[in-house]
Amino acid sequence: MQMFLRHKWIIAAGLIPAVVIYTMFSIYPILSSVYYSFFKWDGFSPKQWHGLQNYVNLIGDGVFWQSIRNNLYFVLFSVLGEIPLGLYLAMMLSGKLFRRDGIFRTVFFMPVVISTIVVSLIWNMFYNYQFGLVNTALRAVGLDHWAQNWLGNPGLAIFVLCIVVVWQYTGLYMVIFLAALQNVPSEVLEAAELDGAVGIKRTWHIVVPIIADTIFASVVLCISGALRAFDLIYIMTNGGPSHSTEVGATYMFSQTFSSMKYGYGSAISTAIIIISFGLIIISQFILRSVKR
Repeated sequence: MQMFLRHKWIIAAGLIPAVVIYTMFSIYPILSSVYYSFFKWDGFSPKQWHGLQNYVNLIGDGVFWQSIRNNLYFVLFSVLGEIPLGLYLAMMLSGKLFRRDGIFRTVFFMPVVISTIVVSLIWNMFYNYQFGLVNTALRAVGLDHWAQNWLGNPGLAIFVLCIVVVWQYTGLYMVIFLAALQNVPSEVLEAAELDGAVGIKRTWHIVVPIIADTIFASVVLCISGALRAFDLIYIMTNGGPSHSTEVGATYMFSQTFSSMKYGYGSAISTAIIIISFGLIIISQFILRSVKR
């Protein structure tokens, strides 16, 4: 180890492959997207310089802003749904009652490893108007007038999808918090119990501050995951009805590969990157303020 510290070039040389791979597969595509966003191009004919026109069109594009708003719904539902539920399940499963029973951990984590296609099929059947479980339950209790086409209602479809996302990824954060809870000293918890801090009081004042860094990292993961949402929406609704479930990634995909507007699609992806960075920076600022 001392030899490596004396010769820092060895450490730098070891990092070169990772830096090269990261540059090729992360930095270069982003820079290419920014470059193409200044052109009018269908992917086949010669590119035409378009200046900032793609961005001017983007500012006036109502569907784009609706897709960003839907992304923000995903962020809110993910942060306010997956993080608290994941922490609650982790606390429950780390308790004396379930600590040695691995079956519940498997059940709660299973949605994370299921293919998105399978998840989409399951929830499409769940929300089906004719024989779906939701409408069947409503009709069974006499609430027939509440039964509806959940994925076909423009006012509800995005929230219905948000529920699916929370269901799918809560197990991931449960596992992360389970690992973090292993680092909470049992002596501290026992001392808290002796002082009368139990239940929510103990969780809020003892457990949460100890695993705060893990929670903050999970929030960033939640935000980045919600902003990258694509496959579930594409399979279940394809952005419909009437663009009501469109998110940034699906709109970028449709403009780039269906409408053959590569330049405009690149402008959308660049805007998504900027908005994502902005949201992550804002979230970091808020979380640091809370930590202080």
